[in-house]
Amino acid sequence: MTVVKTLNGDAHLCDIPFSADLRQFNEDYLRLTRQVHETNEDHLLGDDYMAIDTSALAECEIDGVVSVYSELFTNPFLAWGKYHQGLFKTTLPISFQFHHAQMDGFEAARFLNGLQEVIYKLNI
Repeated sequence: MTVVKTLNGDAHLCDIPFSADLRQFNEDYLRLTRQVHETNEDHLLGDDYMAIDTSALAECEIDGVVSVYSELFTNPFLAWGKYHQGLFKTTLPISFQFHHAQMDGFEAARFLNGLQEVIYKLNI
């Protein structure tokens, strides 16, 4: 799930289905977030799906997001802000929050390490 700023300035939710194929996931992400942006309506997959909540805070410079866990959002939560272009590298700050009832630190570290491996392989 990601939060999308809509044409009228509201924020709506958009669930993106999982795909192991990064290109397919990107196509779904772009298509569905555009749909939510233009229609001002949530796109939710339903209760049969487990989601990792995400939030792109691209208009904000953040170093992390804290205390977003609530009864409403019990899934893992991933947030990121603006990327920073330095002289020798580009960085993107992220914040990842999870509840220990869902996973322990090992799984969280494995997820973040896998994310970093995917990022290293990108040709941008």
